[in-house]
Amino acid sequence: MTSSEAPDRRPVAVVGATGRQGGATVRALVNANAPVRALTRRIDSDAANALRELGADVVAADLDDPNSLRAAFTGVDAVFAMTTPGYDAQIEREIAHGHAIADAAAAAGIPHVVYNSVGGAERCTGIPHFESKRDIELYLIKQGLSTTFVRPVFFMDNFAQFLTPMVQDGTLTVRLPLPDGIPLQMIAAEDIGAVAAAAVLDPERVAGGSIEIAGDELTGEQLAEAYQERYDVPARYEPLPIDVFGADADQQAMFTWFAHPPAFQADFAGTKSLAPQTKTFAQWLATQPDERS
Repeated sequence: MTSSEAPDRRPVAVVGATGRQGGATVRALVNANAPVRALTRRIDSDAANALRELGADVVAADLDDPNSLRAAFTGVDAVFAMTTPGYDAQIEREIAHGHAIADAAAAAGIPHVVYNSVGGAERCTGIPHFESKRDIELYLIKQGLSTTFVRPVFFMDNFAQFLTPMVQDGTLTVRLPLPDGIPLQMIAAEDIGAVAAAAVLDPERVAGGSIEIAGDELTGEQLAEAYQERYDVPARYEPLPIDVFGADADQQAMFTWFAHPPAFQADFAGTKSLAPQTKTFAQWLATQPDERS
């Protein structure tokens, strides 16, 4: 049943509502006319106010405060949840947060949980922040919760934050610690939200209760071609050595995994079925401001 067919449905609680994926999920749910309870630690932030203006009910909740989670989950039809290790890469904290979400959802009798995991989580990758999400997936199941696992691949948005190409001597250079000719599956954060909202509103659309999602698959050279077409400047791809990450074992493990296909194994058709407007990399790039340097 869709949200338009159930006008009296209770709200969907969205954990991490002011983040990229959580915010995208809130927007997709609001666009589907679903009532949303947006959870955040700071209800007075600019991001929280923006969600409030969209029509979401913004509620204070802290993943380190189980009582606040249980209160925020009371009286909702479903929970969308995501977890991260944070910028300081605290895997143990991510697992603790995931367990807290599961415990609170079980205590509140939540009918269904959509957990935003990561592509390959179930395939024993050995990548720390993938393994932590798999731990949380299994814990949600152990708690007897009805679950759907949405497993996105590499974020296109990373190219707007951490991997922005540089212009040197008139040539735009895309750099990744990924060998020539190796394809990388990607998805835009906004499209993750669209898929998640579809899974929240009708879990039966996700066959088997899990889906790995992506919008495109490109090699480094093809990424450079996309930039060249977008900005009409010469562009090239430069693979970087894996030791560019220094002591960051998590990122080293992830890009080493990428370099030995198959790594991500997204269901492209399934992604499009859930979110027909899912973008290719070129389509995503067309939405980005020109911030070349």
